[in-house]
Amino acid sequence: MQKPVLPTASPAKLEKRHFGMVISFVLFVILPSFLSGFYLYTRAADQYASFVGFSVRSETTSSTTDVLGGLGSLVGATSSSTSDTDILYKFIQSRDLVERVNENLDLREIWSKAPDDPIFSYHGGDALEDLVKEWESKVRIYYDNGMIDLRILAFDPLDAQNIAKAILDEGGTLINELNDIAREDALRYARSELERSQTLLREARQNVSEFRNRYQLVDPTADVQSQIGVVTSLQQQLAEQLVSLGMLQANAQSNDPRISQTDLRIQIIREQIDAEREKFGSDSEDVALSELVGQYEVLAVDRQFAETSYTAALASYESARAEAVRQSRYLAAYIRPTLAQEAEFPQRTKLLLTIIGFLSVLWVIGSLVFYSLRDRR
Repeated sequence: MQKPVLPTASPAKLEKRHFGMVISFVLFVILPSFLSGFYLYTRAADQYASFVGFSVRSETTSSTTDVLGGLGSLVGATSSSTSDTDILYKFIQSRDLVERVNENLDLREIWSKAPDDPIFSYHGGDALEDLVKEWESKVRIYYDNGMIDLRILAFDPLDAQNIAKAILDEGGTLINELNDIAREDALRYARSELERSQTLLREARQNVSEFRNRYQLVDPTADVQSQIGVVTSLQQQLAEQLVSLGMLQANAQSNDPRISQTDLRIQIIREQIDAEREKFGSDSEDVALSELVGQYEVLAVDRQFAETSYTAALASYESARAEAVRQSRYLAAYIRPTLAQEAEFPQRTKLLLTIIGFLSVLWVIGSLVFYSLRDRR
């Protein structure tokens, strides 16, 4: 049994909706793409790019006493440099840098050298905010792993290079300012301690000088030691005379003149010993010598403590200063500002293809949405 033969399908015909699709494609894709291409290839001014790359380096040198702590110092220096690079990254995007560079180069004039190009040329006013927006479009920043790369666009290659140099110089100035702040912070406490110890030492020495001038004594302790030596010598002489007297009394007659002479010497020695001992109790101003010795010892201890404190504070200050110098940071440019030989921007073909692709995607999405809504009716 044979199957029935189905009728042949009629050829497809163009419907009104097809013409609508074509017209919409022309209006929303072809025409804008043509106008964009016309503008890019006839009106858009050539732009030259200058590239510069730099990073923050730490000039940390290890001493012989830092062998065991070298790893910690390396980690600390890396962290500090990374932090400074983060600050520099933010600084490049700040209006402060825009204002500084503009004062030296007049960015408005540089980016307004293509008046026939209403899109890529600067047409803003005198407000700094307008210039910052133009800066964001002309200065592209790439930040990765502690390294900063910049691409600066301008309508003249020298202008682009000059802007790159200005950014590099201002970045170096910022790092130097951060160095000064860090060094001052590191030295502030050590300097204050050094100044305080200097004041204490000056006062302690002044007190000792006033004591010496008042009592006419260079070192009461030395005077006491000298007097003790005199008394000791007299006591030794007294002992010798007493022995001699005993020998005379045992061997000579009672009326022997040597006995009376020896008694006289013993009496004189005893009087001299008493006189020397009285000196321990008072001086010319009726102040006990022992009290003077006590006062002087207090002043001497204060002076010694002040000298020790000053020596320690001075060593601490020198150590802090050396550490601040060792950990100084600087801006190292691994790509110096380049001078373009030919215009690479705007990238006309790339921009045009991007525009065509974007418009085509929008047109397809719009068409699908349109027919989907129509079929639901």
